[in-house]
Amino acid sequence: MIAGPVRAQTFPLDLIRLPPGFKIELYAKDLPNARAMALGENNTVYVGNRREKRLYILEDRNQDYKVDRKYALNFGFQSPPNGVAYRDGSLYVGEIGRILRFDDVQLGLNQSVQPVVVTDDLPSDAWHGWKVIRFGPDGKLYIPVGAPCNVCVKRDPRYASMMRMNPDGTELEIFAKGIRNSVGYDWDPRTDELWFTDNGRDMLGDDLPPDELNHAPRPGMHFGFPYCHGDGIEDPRFGADRPCSDFTLAAQPLGPHVASLGMRFYRGSMFPQEYRNQIFIAEHGSWNRSKKIGYRITLVRLKDNKPVSYEEFATGWRQGESVWGRPVDVLNMPDGSLLVSDDYAGAVYRITYSEK
Repeated sequence: MIAGPVRAQTFPLDLIRLPPGFKIELYAKDLPNARAMALGENNTVYVGNRREKRLYILEDRNQDYKVDRKYALNFGFQSPPNGVAYRDGSLYVGEIGRILRFDDVQLGLNQSVQPVVVTDDLPSDAWHGWKVIRFGPDGKLYIPVGAPCNVCVKRDPRYASMMRMNPDGTELEIFAKGIRNSVGYDWDPRTDELWFTDNGRDMLGDDLPPDELNHAPRPGMHFGFPYCHGDGIEDPRFGADRPCSDFTLAAQPLGPHVASLGMRFYRGSMFPQEYRNQIFIAEHGSWNRSKKIGYRITLVRLKDNKPVSYEEFATGWRQGESVWGRPVDVLNMPDGSLLVSDDYAGAVYRITYSEK
């Protein structure tokens, strides 16, 4: 079983405010630094880690949506295994500078299976270097590569981009540019088009710039960093070099410095119809702000492939200027419930809905 300190010894879930009919409960605890999540077979959930060189495996052996066993996979990672993705019986793990693949990951629980290095041709800068990986509907593995700075221009075109490659590591290419630090992305189940969050730059005050929700329906698009931010805010240092009209602006500006991380389209049928195919975003919470903001789950509603609202869905991890939890990622489960990871409290929560 997993042991180790967590920041919060209690989980005051009665403080979490949700729309009527929704309920939140503790799904797993004692998961220090729980980050990105991926769903495997039989409701098994894999949870990445941004600070320690181990990842977590949550087993639900009887598929009753309760964790029966927890494991830590402690293979000798070179850096914290933040990113996780599952495909065809294999677990893909994103370290800072490389992608690994564990074939037949269940055998790997006894540490006997050696992973395959899928690629090590990635920048290894720690600043915005933690990789979040997911498979797209095209069968390719997508890998955001953040800018190794607050705001800068780098000659290496891999920085500040969204990359993709075949599952075996071949044909690694840049899909989109001008992305400062994306930690969450998903594809609209109706169109197979990519949407992603992006963290805005720091040191421009409390209210500038906003974080972003972006829409990339095709490869080759540029989303403005470092020249332009949000929905048309010129960067004070680099903005004179290229106008905002050169770029694709944010589809939906988010809160300033909310640290928008994991996002998912809701694909289930448990929640009411008005939530289906809409976007849930985990907002980790601000640090570069005089008053805290974020620390919540928000909802962006789409109509005709465009955002029409941005609203709070789950709040309460922040109480005034005190914080007891920080949402990181969201994950659809087969029954329609939604999991939320929290690296500050070291936990995963489960959100359900019932009309009763």
